[in-house]
Amino acid sequence: MNTFNPRTLLRDHIQDMPPYQPIHPFDVLSERLGIPEDKLIKLDANENPYGPLPQAKEALNDLSSLHIYPDPESRYLRQDLSRVHNIPMEGILAGAGADELIDLILRVTLDPDDLILDCPPTFSMYAFDADVNAARTLKVPRKKDFSLDLPAIEDAVQAYHPKLLFLASPNNPDGGLLSRAALERLLELPLLVVVDEAYIAFAPEGTSAIPLTESYKNLIVLRTFSKWGGLAGLRVGYGIFPAWITPALWKIKQPYNVNAAGAAAARATLRHRDQLKEQTQAIIAERERLDKNLREVPWLAPYPSRANFILCRVKGRDAGQVKERLSQQGILIRYFNKPGLDDHIRISVGKPSDTETLIQALRKL
Repeated sequence: MNTFNPRTLLRDHIQDMPPYQPIHPFDVLSERLGIPEDKLIKLDANENPYGPLPQAKEALNDLSSLHIYPDPESRYLRQDLSRVHNIPMEGILAGAGADELIDLILRVTLDPDDLILDCPPTFSMYAFDADVNAARTLKVPRKKDFSLDLPAIEDAVQAYHPKLLFLASPNNPDGGLLSRAALERLLELPLLVVVDEAYIAFAPEGTSAIPLTESYKNLIVLRTFSKWGGLAGLRVGYGIFPAWITPALWKIKQPYNVNAAGAAAARATLRHRDQLKEQTQAIIAERERLDKNLREVPWLAPYPSRANFILCRVKGRDAGQVKERLSQQGILIRYFNKPGLDDHIRISVGKPSDTETLIQALRKL
């Protein structure tokens, strides 16, 4: 009798960890809600409501070598990024979204039971990928206004010696920006600091941490084309890395991690970034208009945001029910059922017409 038990082959920590909860695409949501795709207002995943530039779409139409593997080093994309940021190409690594790069960083630095430092509420992929790599997550919660508790972080580093600290700037879900002074203070600690700038295009100019990569060997900065460039479906990201870690990253990354379509669209986006800047400014302007309208809803308390979304505390009613009642009308927002966020909703910035429909629905609830 065959006594093979397949569960014995699965790693214990993988069996025990909870799955990541992604946001579903239009077609899945349409089928689930019974509402046509063109009637959905999708404000739950911080996507660019205007989509990719026409030039990016043209680049996809012009692809003629899809039967050939893409460049494993993404040379031309990295050359373009080098010119845009005025930094050496050797310090840039492209990935299948910033998510892949987060996982790669953890895989090259962590042994089982090593510690990373996380500051929730924040992007949950940092702790999730630590779980995948059998590491442990040391949590130093943010203050009530979602700012960092710098003394608590410093005490935790001294007491527990974590290897990495992940910081999103602007932070997701509140949209708060990490100050230069706070970052420089944290870079004096004996650990690797990873700054995730997925939403930095919507923040004031001069707030990126990329210029500091020349001065600090313990700083990594991650970027993505998903939000700013409207290429979330193509999965293209990149990072600025210190020289000591790049050989290890090149060793373990998948050979053809950035596909030909993603690379072509990303390069077209960079070539026409001035045109994309107009789109970005429209999103920022709409964010301010959305904020003003949300403040007029008496049971909502929005937080100041430097991203393309606004987090709101819900007062006097159940935030989860607010999310559900809006979804029944085809208006999709985000609700986080977790500590510190159980009475909050997050709303992505859409087009002006999306704002109008959303505010009308909120006033009727």
